[in-house]
Amino acid sequence: MLSPEIIFMAAIVLVALAIGAVAYIVLIPYLSGANKQEKRIQSLKNPNVKKGSGGENTTANRRKKVEDTINELDARAQAQKDAKKKVTMRTRLLRAGSEMDPKWFYVISALIFPIVTAAVFILSGVKIYIAAGAGFAAAVGLPRFILSFKAKRRQKKFLAEFPNSIDIIVRGVKTGLPVFDCIRIIANEAAEPLKGEFNELVEQQKLGVPLGKGLERMYDRIPLTEVNFLSIVVTIQQQSGGNLAETLQNLSTVLRERKKLHGKIQAFSQEAKSSAAIIGALPLCVMLLVYITTPQYISLLWTEQLGHYMLAGSALWMLMGVLVMRKMINFDY
Repeated sequence: MLSPEIIFMAAIVLVALAIGAVAYIVLIPYLSGANKQEKRIQSLKNPNVKKGSGGENTTANRRKKVEDTINELDARAQAQKDAKKKVTMRTRLLRAGSEMDPKWFYVISALIFPIVTAAVFILSGVKIYIAAGAGFAAAVGLPRFILSFKAKRRQKKFLAEFPNSIDIIVRGVKTGLPVFDCIRIIANEAAEPLKGEFNELVEQQKLGVPLGKGLERMYDRIPLTEVNFLSIVVTIQQQSGGNLAETLQNLSTVLRERKKLHGKIQAFSQEAKSSAAIIGALPLCVMLLVYITTPQYISLLWTEQLGHYMLAGSALWMLMGVLVMRKMINFDY
């Protein structure tokens, strides 16, 4: 039978966890700015257009066509958002720039399990089921973490040169070159990963795939908002007409301004990130200092069962605090 003190501590930990989880779920929309973003989207929809004669009717019809296109793109974006929850392993590998077959990825993940399990069991001397749990966590988490890291690094490189590629298309269209030739220039002369993605776009166009559809597939491989912007601009221009060079020039300006805004946000939020890092590391540093000075005082946390519960509860609260601070300092722009 468990002692009343242990039951009491376990009840406190469970109640605190439940309260923190509810508060975290309630505060997420306000911390992430999701409510404000939905209000902005709703305010941009259904603009009031006064119908007149002549040019006013033409403008109203064109606005109506653009509005229908935007609604269609919104529906497609929602479908893509839902599809993100079911991303296949092949798509994850493509986003990381890897040509590995998914089955080999699973084979490597399976090989990591016995290696890590044996290493933890031999080096630390813990029980076999604890070592197996560590091996399972490494087999599931480590390969996916590496894929995510490589995908983010690839997207960062792509985004750094993406506005320059749009400028190449703008200059080519202004001089009379077809859009396909401008894309082919980027595919031949740009650096990776821009070169590989535009090469794929050129190959798809040779097979008869429309440019808008090819950009949608590029967005699947490079899930960046900027790529989605280009897809939307091209789709609207193909359906409603207009000056493509001027539209892409405006898009290039928007992308550069977004990059500047991102830099400003990083600079302004760096103080908050540093504070969050210090607050998160402070308990561990205090534990280390106390262990160095008086190890018999703090060793009760891992030698007594009640100390195990206290460590588990503290770790859960620290994790929730770190997640909340991460939401607070990651701005939606």
